[in-house]
This record gives sequence, structure tokens and C-alpha cells, in this order.
Amino acid sequence: MTKVLLATDADWLRDEVAAALADADTTVQRVHKGEDVLATAKHENPSLVVLDMQIGNMGGMATCRALHHAHGAGELDDVATLLLLDRDADIFLAQQADADGWLVKPIDAFRLRRAATALLAGETYQEASAAAPAPEPEVVEDDAADSDGAEPDSDAG
Repeated sequence: MTKVLLATDADWLRDEVAAALADADTTVQRVHKGEDVLATAKHENPSLVVLDMQIGNMGGMATCRALHHAHGAGELDDVATLLLLDRDADIFLAQQADADGWLVKPIDAFRLRRAATALLAGETYQEASAAAPAPEPEVVEDDAADSDGAEPDSDAG
């Protein structure tokens, strides 16, 4: 049986995650506050913890760090962490929190299942939102310098 622990105070997000992940082999348990995640994780030993970025007075980033710290101190088995980010700019925060994976809201069942599957398999999963613009390719001008690195001669006549 796979146990998923979800930390969110948003009912709509609970409904989305439960609909996407709960099945005959997977249970989804919810806590409403980030400060309740560590104690619940120690007691329930989930395989995956899904953290909403905004959870009451202890957000997803701080909760993710607390889980990693508890694991490092030998107080908790290693557990995969998935952060649900509010915007693309939060990716930096997810990296700083050492999250194993992240999705940028709005989420959908397909992306959530794909992320959960990867994390439960011991992989990482990082994804920006579909609304994020693709990065512009870097263009390098080959004829801007000679092979020795010098600027080309100009005809100033």
C-alpha cells in the first residue's frame, strides 16, 4: 500500500490530489498545517509527501526542509517530497528546499500522476508550468571573430 501525505489548507487542492492519486493501492491522507507534517510523517511513514507552497503558518518550503532535516538526524525514513508551487518564480525556492520534485499550479491529474510515479520510483521531477515561455535559444555569431579571437578588420575608408 502506497501512502501519500498531502499538506494543504485548500479543499479544492485536496480534491484534485485525491482524485489523481487515490486508488485501490494508494491512500491520500491530508493535514491542514505544515507544522503537522513532521509528526504525521513519523507516525504514518508515507512514501510521498505533497506540500502546497502556502500552508497556514509553515509553508511548503519550510516543511520540506524540516522533513529533510529530520531524515538527516535519523528521526525519519527518507521520504520523497513534491512541492506544489504557485508560480514559476518559486522554482528557485523549491531548489533551495531540496524538494525531490515540483509542479507549478494549476495542476492536473496527468501531470500529478506522472510526478508521483517518478518520485515513488526514486527519481526527481521538476516541471515549470505550461504557461511559462520557452527559453530563447542562444545565438552565437561565428563570423564575429577570427579563429585567433581577434575582432575582424573594418573598412573605415
